[in-house]
Amino acid sequence: MTDPQEWLQVESLDLEAQGVAHNAEGKVVFIEGALPGEQARVQVRRRKNQWEQATLLETRSESSQRVRPQCPHFGVCGGCKMQHLHVGAQVATKQRALEDALWHLGKVKAVQLLRPIEGPAWGYRFRARLSVRHVVKKGKVLIGFHERKSSYVADMDSCEVLPQHLSAMLLPLRDLIAAMDGRDRLPQIEVAIGDEVTALVLRHLEPLTAADLQRLREFAAAHGIQWWLQPKGPDTVHRLDEAGPPLAYTLPEFGITMPFKPTDFTQVNHAINRTLVGRALRLLDVQPDERVIDWFCGLGNFTLPIARRASRVLGIEGSSSLVERAQQNAASNGLAERTRFEVRNLFELTVDDLVSLGRHDKWLVDPPREGAFALAKALADLHQGEASAASRDFVFPRRIVYVSCNPATLARDAGLLVHQAGYRCVAAGAVNMFPHTAHVESIAVFERAADETPANC
Repeated sequence: MTDPQEWLQVESLDLEAQGVAHNAEGKVVFIEGALPGEQARVQVRRRKNQWEQATLLETRSESSQRVRPQCPHFGVCGGCKMQHLHVGAQVATKQRALEDALWHLGKVKAVQLLRPIEGPAWGYRFRARLSVRHVVKKGKVLIGFHERKSSYVADMDSCEVLPQHLSAMLLPLRDLIAAMDGRDRLPQIEVAIGDEVTALVLRHLEPLTAADLQRLREFAAAHGIQWWLQPKGPDTVHRLDEAGPPLAYTLPEFGITMPFKPTDFTQVNHAINRTLVGRALRLLDVQPDERVIDWFCGLGNFTLPIARRASRVLGIEGSSSLVERAQQNAASNGLAERTRFEVRNLFELTVDDLVSLGRHDKWLVDPPREGAFALAKALADLHQGEASAASRDFVFPRRIVYVSCNPATLARDAGLLVHQAGYRCVAAGAVNMFPHTAHVESIAVFERAADETPANC
């Protein structure tokens, strides 16, 4: 057991941005708030046979990468864990986390490490889900993220990772909710910001009164936002009033405008997304005569840019409603003739499913956190000949670009592609989509061709 008087040497950071040390008994100790190179005294709050979890009491030999957190709510709010670490060191930590996951979980080492994709460190978060609580004992409404390791809502009057205009709106939103008749039945406000529109989705458990609807309209006029209402599940979301421009973001490099609903999945960080899409297409190196599949295509975030370069693009998604929206986005951008969309169960793909799609030269894969195990496994089965005679003429994609939001599932799938499906991991790099959090996004490139040199990135 770690003695509170014992000084521990912090050796590294884990994926939750906790310092990692060993006590005098050799047991691993995870320390919130400690950085590599520091010595720390701690208070243990959780013990297991193999490890302990502790909070920081005191440090000495302070790390040169330690900085003063910019947000006054850091340490209480659970939205950010790494504000005490210089943003450049955060990116390096995430790059190491990616490399470690690929090697330790997948036994894969990339031929080339891509330079990390970085962008604005503050005011970047264009999507957020804010909890709302009317706290009678405190006599006020709280709106914000949950406190760290708690179901309580943090008492926030600003947020440094939200755009400034939205951060400045937190206190007026408190006053608005406090004045509403239904303030005890309004649990959540979801935020979605486009290039021209800020949309707020109000979750309400009971019908809103006429007076409350008027309050919302007055707030929208005063602050230049759109209200959307959600009485039940996500499918019930609708605009309070239809006036005003649509919610959309753009990909200027490709001349594409992507309309979306505030409850649709879109990337949190628009600046990073634009860079990521450009990087992915350069790595994919699409030629005018090639056919490409975009797996987990969503609204067409990668499909439509690929369609600007390729002969044909097939976008595949698991939801018929998403496919319908992607088709609409393709049509509105003049790309209907170059795109096709299909609905498939992406978590139960088989060899026969791949064979039925016909020949495609390259793939873009952008799965959720669960990864693309079924897809990688089907490719592995094809490579190892565990398939029917009808599939023997299957042509493997020469290049796969895999965009990941979970290094563990990327590593698992990379292991299948490299060790069982005949590919090499020719490049990989981190994407700092969520500065100041421990969330690791990444991009990796897999090749079947003899040339191991990736496209210009």
